[in-house]
Amino acid sequence: MTKQPLRIALFTGLYAPFLTGVSVAVHQRVYWLLEQGHEVFLIHPQINNKYSKQVGNRPMSGLEELQHFPNFSSYAFPTEPLILYKSLPQPLNYRHWSDTKLLEKFQPDIIIVEEAAQMRGLYSFFLQGYGRPVGVNYAKRTKTPIISIFHTDIVAYIRYYLGDVFFGLLRPIVPILVKQFSDAYSLNLFSSREQLTKYQQLKCQRGEYVPYQGINCEKFHPRNICYDPIPDDKRPTLLFVGRITPEKNVTQLLDAYPLIAAKIPDVHLVIVGSGPLDKEISRRAQNYPSGVTIWGESHGTELLGWFARADIFINPSVTENFCTTNNEALASGTPVVAALAPSTSEQVIVGYNGFLAQPNSPKDFAEKIIAILENPELKAQLSQQARPSILEFDWSACSQKFEDKLYQLVDVTQKVKLSS
Repeated sequence: MTKQPLRIALFTGLYAPFLTGVSVAVHQRVYWLLEQGHEVFLIHPQINNKYSKQVGNRPMSGLEELQHFPNFSSYAFPTEPLILYKSLPQPLNYRHWSDTKLLEKFQPDIIIVEEAAQMRGLYSFFLQGYGRPVGVNYAKRTKTPIISIFHTDIVAYIRYYLGDVFFGLLRPIVPILVKQFSDAYSLNLFSSREQLTKYQQLKCQRGEYVPYQGINCEKFHPRNICYDPIPDDKRPTLLFVGRITPEKNVTQLLDAYPLIAAKIPDVHLVIVGSGPLDKEISRRAQNYPSGVTIWGESHGTELLGWFARADIFINPSVTENFCTTNNEALASGTPVVAALAPSTSEQVIVGYNGFLAQPNSPKDFAEKIIAILENPELKAQLSQQARPSILEFDWSACSQKFEDKLYQLVDVTQKVKLSS
């Protein structure tokens, strides 16, 4: 018997044209759910004149790709720039718009809140944000199941921005906040087993691992070498793709680069992305004018070409939660050297598709990269094994597991309602 399509309300604090891994993942998830015949009501951040023109002009997949689905509808909630990161949005307070009224009109079978802590205001230390758990009032009143999806290690992010001293003062109340926040939702999903364990130790309620964070393995493929952005450049290329922010540890790439160049003189480091540390990274890169390229943002086939072109994808961040770009690199046949962090050990199999370096250690990071570049046989083996190692996380397989969880929650809720 074929299951009936679901009416799904999906809130997200990040969506195109705001460029993050969350934005990309949410769009893919909504597109897949619509393809399966579900009715999706997407509640997403509004782009307005408070943001730079660069933000609004990004060639990202977004609403225009969804409009042709008759089972799709959307609402753009009012936003203002995040205090610490002006190119990302924060929802205005619930006094300015009502999640409950939106849900009352749509009457969903299930509610999904992507990066719920960010929407509530945790990214701005509650100086901004919605001010209360999104979707929860309606869910409790109508007994509708509601899911919170954790994309990022929010506790680690806060530690980066506050510093160890101030974070140490807050440490005793972190479990209280995590418990209170997670207790509002029927289920809190994590795409990383390691991060789930970490948050369970911080008193997370009803946490569960579901490998929902997939990538399109047909889109990211070694054959994309045909889009090589620098086809005449034969130097060994190290690639980073991501936001240029403190928690991504991008400055450590420039700490490691001279150590690598001392052994591999023609090595080429390419940094793709943008963010608050753009000026600092560009300034430091001037010390290596022939060896470091600050590319800026990249989209479409050009970005696909970078992933396939690179000899090694490098990721020094210690705040990742099943990092999308790591998987995109592996699917493109590119081995990964990443800092040991929540979830990276679930992506990088040491000696099989890459290596893990000690966190915040440019020296160890450099040594792992040098070991690959100095050994052509090892590099070829890692490259050959990279793509097969990540195929189980193809988007369709991950989305199917996510859909199964939605049906499970809806079925359980219906049984509870009937018994009542």
